[in-house]
Amino acid sequence: MLMDRVYIFDTTLRDGEQSPGATMNLQEKVRMAKQLEKLGVDIIEAGFPAASSGDFEAVREISKAVKKVQVAGLCRAVKKDIELAYEAVKDSPLPRIHTFIATSDIHLKYKLRKNREQVLDLVKEAVGFASSLCPNIEFSAEDASRSDWDYLVEVFNVAVEAGAKVLNVPDTVGYTQPGEFFELIQFLLKKVKRTEDVIFSVHCHNDLGLAVANTLAALRAGARQAEVTIGGIGERAGNAALEEVAMNLTVRKDYYQLETNINTEQIYPSCRLLSRIIGQPIYPYKPIVGANAFAHESGIHQDGVLKHRATYEIMTPQSVGKTSSDIILGKHSGRHAVKNKLEELGYSLTEEQLEKVFQVIKQLADKKKQIFEEDVEAVVLEEIFRLPDKYKLKYLSAISGNMAIPTAVLEMEIDGEEKKLAEFGVGPIDAVFNTICRIVNRKPKLLRYSVNAITGGTDAQGEVTVRLEERGITAVGRASDPDIIVASAKAYINALNRLVKKEEEKNNG
Repeated sequence: MLMDRVYIFDTTLRDGEQSPGATMNLQEKVRMAKQLEKLGVDIIEAGFPAASSGDFEAVREISKAVKKVQVAGLCRAVKKDIELAYEAVKDSPLPRIHTFIATSDIHLKYKLRKNREQVLDLVKEAVGFASSLCPNIEFSAEDASRSDWDYLVEVFNVAVEAGAKVLNVPDTVGYTQPGEFFELIQFLLKKVKRTEDVIFSVHCHNDLGLAVANTLAALRAGARQAEVTIGGIGERAGNAALEEVAMNLTVRKDYYQLETNINTEQIYPSCRLLSRIIGQPIYPYKPIVGANAFAHESGIHQDGVLKHRATYEIMTPQSVGKTSSDIILGKHSGRHAVKNKLEELGYSLTEEQLEKVFQVIKQLADKKKQIFEEDVEAVVLEEIFRLPDKYKLKYLSAISGNMAIPTAVLEMEIDGEEKKLAEFGVGPIDAVFNTICRIVNRKPKLLRYSVNAITGGTDAQGEVTVRLEERGITAVGRASDPDIIVASAKAYINALNRLVKKEEEKNNG
């Protein structure tokens, strides 16, 4: 039976990155974009070019880096924003301009302070101008789910006449219920003119935990583009999770009769990469990709699965790319084995980068009995995909215990100049952070500190994430090391380097 095609619009790098602690640097965004292309998404919303010079640069670089996927730049219904969005995406083989304006009465009255006719004029002007630059235009009616339905039809009719090819219906504050959203999409499909010329899209937030349910209801009603993020990250409670939408359509293809271009075996690698980049672990109970998603504790469940997996598993771990973490490298592994494993994981490194990773893995193999895929990925992200450092850690020694005052001795390099210092603290981590602050002469506020084991075992690498705030600027630092104290120091210094980068961007406009 011929199935309808659903287009997957991934906004991890735009809406997803707006969630607290999920900021990424340019290299990380490009790396994530390449993985999204490998995953098979149709459109990558790479950022909001008018928001900052950093966002503009990221969208432009992503547009050059991916070849088989559309790249969208988000912009308000403002001429300058639209011009910047086009400049950022124009080098993409498949560029898209995504412009938006609010349409609910509450947004018109309190945010825009405009009446309905004024907004209609802005839609016509903005979409028309965008269409003169790029043929692929998406228009979003912000807060559509709380807008007057008849007025929404008027807005979309104007957008289509002006050249919009995709009409997005966002549930911006996660207010709508699945049945209501189903009815809204059906209403729009009946009432909007020339619906055969456009694709209806949905962008659902998860404030009431219904983002995926609302997205699926809209697709069932006739929408054919789903706007999602990896892991469901995003503002407030997040967005509809790509992996949950994709696997619902895959597992229940009999019900939805819809298909996507998603390579489901790349779902877990994509989620794992994002987790590494933003320093936030995948929640154990997370559907599809969590550590417990395919675990069976109950004796009855275990017995059933052993007899036939379909008794309690509606999909396999392999179907989402979640294989066992077998030992893959050791201290006697050669460069060729390391290179093959890196290529298998999707990393294309230069000979110089490969040599650097190889040497670090050999050093790690002397400390750890077993090297897993997660360890290899952590090394690559630590050694290759990170900002050039203003501050570098050269040496660290920490003393702690119930019979000693916690003390840290550090040697750091600041713009090529070496500095040494010792300081006390209430514990070894506090002592390390105090010492770093004194060396760099800064006093940022520590907003978050978390430690996770990358793999199992007492010799597992520790992955540390810190979030710092200073003078209104926040930055997240991440690092991994078999020694938790060393990982903590590296993460703190990484956050300081990101603070410096953000300060420079702010000062440069």
